[in-house]
Amino acid sequence: MSEQNIETARQGIHAFNAGEVDAFTALTTSDFEWSPSMVAIEGEVFRGSEGIQRYFASLNSAWEEFLVRPESFRDLADVVVMLGRLRGCGKNSGVPVDAPLGMVFDFKQGKVARIRGYLDHGQACRAAGLAE
Repeated sequence: MSEQNIETARQGIHAFNAGEVDAFTALTTSDFEWSPSMVAIEGEVFRGSEGIQRYFASLNSAWEEFLVRPESFRDLADVVVMLGRLRGCGKNSGVPVDAPLGMVFDFKQGKVARIRGYLDHGQACRAAGLAE
């Protein structure tokens, strides 16, 4: 099952990067919870399919480009840790962003139940219970 979880995380990232809200939502549980990497700035944790739609819409309004670039995945049974980079370009400012990104995917019955994002690989690893 765990290799399947990595594949599901990859599919989720692909759907996210493509802006495919329905494809992304299909990979999640009904009580899905998303704490984006910039939750301190955005000030919101997004819940359920409505939250997913709101998050995609907020990204589309603020960013010309906002992409997750995975570099590695680590399987921990019902948790998958992705370490990579976040690349983007502000819609109005044109300011480029290139930052480390760690995502912790929590799975329940083969679907993504929660995603926690971090702008620091070490924080993501610690959140998943891993040593850096």
